Amino acid sequence: MPAVSRRAWLLASAAALGCGSRKGTRYPGYAFVANAGGSSVTAVDLSAFSPAREFALEAPPTAVLAHPARPFVYVLSAAEGVLHEFDARCLRPARKLRLGAPAISMRLAPDGRALWVLAARELTRIPLDRFQPAGRIPLPAEANDFDLSSDRRAAVCFSRDRLAALASLERLRVERTFTAGPDPGIIRFRPDGRQVLVGNRGNHTLTIAETASGRVAVHLPLPLEPRNFCYDPSLGQLFISGPGMDAVVIVFPYLTEVEQTILAGRAPGAMTVSSNPAYLFVANPETATVTVLDIETRKLVAVVSVGAQPHFLLVTPDNEYLLAVNRRSGSLAVVHIPALGVRRYKQSMVAPLFTMIPVGQDPVGEAVVTVG
Repeated sequence: MPAVSRRAWLLASAAALGCGSRKGTRYPGYAFVANAGGSSVTAVDLSAFSPAREFALEAPPTAVLAHPARPFVYVLSAAEGVLHEFDARCLRPARKLRLGAPAISMRLAPDGRALWVLAARELTRIPLDRFQPAGRIPLPAEANDFDLSSDRRAAVCFSRDRLAALASLERLRVERTFTAGPDPGIIRFRPDGRQVLVGNRGNHTLTIAETASGRVAVHLPLPLEPRNFCYDPSLGQLFISGPGMDAVVIVFPYLTEVEQTILAGRAPGAMTVSSNPAYLFVANPETATVTVLDIETRKLVAVVSVGAQPHFLLVTPDNEYLLAVNRRSGSLAVVHIPALGVRRYKQSMVAPLFTMIPVGQDPVGEAVVTVG
């Protein structure tokens, strides 16, 4: 995709800001975008909205995350079992670790001191000071997803076995298991860590279990296949999207009930939220758009055309910009969030794009790191 010209960038910026909207401030950091098709990572300068540097990798990256307190980014090439660390201050590779086996996914420990990497049969701890494996948790079956809680627990699901497990990160062992539904594909802790939620793709249900005991509280039936979870941290709502319905399901885990189902564009996919204003952003890959919903009123705020096949959404920490990774067009779409509420866009509900940045072939994920 050709680079955006300065004139086009200025026009897009002016249109996005609009009359009466708050002027955008550029973010002091970078968006690191993992490109699976090109086996590379592109660092996008968010203070200039332009690519700053591209890093070639030996294998396709599958996941990327940023440290919330340090200017470092971590990229996982799952099939090859390679973990990369990048220093965002000087835009250079820092360290690399070969895990010795294929991996599935990774998460940062809540205290920020280690990475946990999931393989088929074990969880591995990687302390960031040493960047070498230091502790493993054997798993009872082949895993496919996991999550971490602030009280040093891990939750893991096993799609072939209709099973979920709870493990202690301190004792390095699985402490209890419980039966989920058929084909559990996604697992998350409730924000306070007291419950575990499992999305079962096989029968369109949500299993909610108590963390302390592993007791299943309920198997909630859903009107769609649970593929994507997104929490609203302020109210504890869980938004669920997936095949089967052009809508998002809203669940209150604290009440173990489905609260509402709201339309969210064609074939809703990935989601994210902003806190001020409180918006839910929903990717619609089939229509190359993002649907924006007001979390409090449940009403449509706007629809934004972002590029071919939006796959991953992220809001900058200052709640100023939505960043949408577009797989088919190989681009990063930037939406100025304050401009979405401008009155002159309300009638058509179609909001303008702030700018579009080329990032590479088949981007699959992104992370924002603050510098300075």
